[in-house]
Amino acid sequence: MRHAAHKAAKVSHAQFSLSKALFTANRGSHTAKAVRMAQLAEGGAVVGLAPEVVDKLNEVAPMSRRAMREAAKAASRKSALVISASLAALVGTAATALAFSQQNASRLVLADDGTETSQIKRVSDGAASRSEGRTALKELASTSNNGGWQLGDTSASMDASLMSKSIADNPNVAVLMDQDSSALPANFNPNHATGDVGNAYEFSQCTWWVYVRRHQLGLPAGSHMGNGCQWADSARALGYWVDNTPRHVGDIIVFAAGQEGSDSYYGHVAIVEKINDDGSIVTSESGASLNGGTYSRTLTNVGDFQYIHY
Repeated sequence: MRHAAHKAAKVSHAQFSLSKALFTANRGSHTAKAVRMAQLAEGGAVVGLAPEVVDKLNEVAPMSRRAMREAAKAASRKSALVISASLAALVGTAATALAFSQQNASRLVLADDGTETSQIKRVSDGAASRSEGRTALKELASTSNNGGWQLGDTSASMDASLMSKSIADNPNVAVLMDQDSSALPANFNPNHATGDVGNAYEFSQCTWWVYVRRHQLGLPAGSHMGNGCQWADSARALGYWVDNTPRHVGDIIVFAAGQEGSDSYYGHVAIVEKINDDGSIVTSESGASLNGGTYSRTLTNVGDFQYIHY
C-alpha cells in the first residue's frame, strides 16, 4: 500500500513539474515561444491537452515581440484607413455644398440681371453695313402700332348712355332710373319690397289688368294693394316712388274715388301706355264688365292724378 501511494504521488509531482517546465524554461521544446508556435500551428490549441487546459494556456501565454509588432502595424493601418475615409467624406460634402452654392448664385444672376441675348447672323455678300451707299436711318420706313379698340362686331359701337349707372336688381327699373337720375327722390332704394307674390286680384277687375300689364313690361306690382283708390298709399308704404307726374310707359295711374268717372267707393287704376308731345297721356284700362278686355282713353289733366313709378 505504501508503494502504490508513493507511486501516485510521484505521478502527480511529475505532472506539476511538466506544467512548470512549460512556462519557466528558456530553451527546449516547451519554452513560451515554442508553446505559442504550437498554438498557431494547431489553430491556437496545444495538442493533446484537454480543452479547458487549452483555454487556460491561451489566457496566460504571453505574446511574442513579433506578434506585438504585427498587431501594432495592423492597428496603425486600420487607423489610417479610417482617417482616409473620414477625409474623403468631408471632401465630398464640401464639394457638394460648393456645387449647390455656385448653382444658386448662377440662378440669382439670371433672375436679377436684365440681360438680353442676340443672335449674330452672317451678312450676305454685297450687303456689308460699311458700304458707301447704305440708306440713312431717317429714310427707312417706320412702323406704328397705333390702333383702336373694337367690339366683337366691327360695325358695332359702344354707347355710354346705354350703360346703366343704377344699382337696381331689376334691369328694366335700372334703365328707367337712369333716365330719371336728376329727379329721383333722395335716398330712393330701387330694390325696395315689391309686395309681389302673384296675381291675387279678381279676373277682369282694373287691379287685375294693371298687375298683368306691369308684368308684361317687366315691372313689379304688389299683390295686395287694396282697392284702386288705395294703391298710391300702399305703394308708398312698400317703397315705390309716387308723385303727380307721368314719366314712363308702365306707370300706374291712381284715380281717387269718383274721379274721371271711376267708382265712387273703389276708385280706379290704369296703365300709362304713351306720353304725347303735348303732355297728355294715353291709357290702357279694364273693368269687370269687359270680361278681361281692355280700352284706352286720352287724358289731358295729367297733374290731377297720382302715378306709381318702378
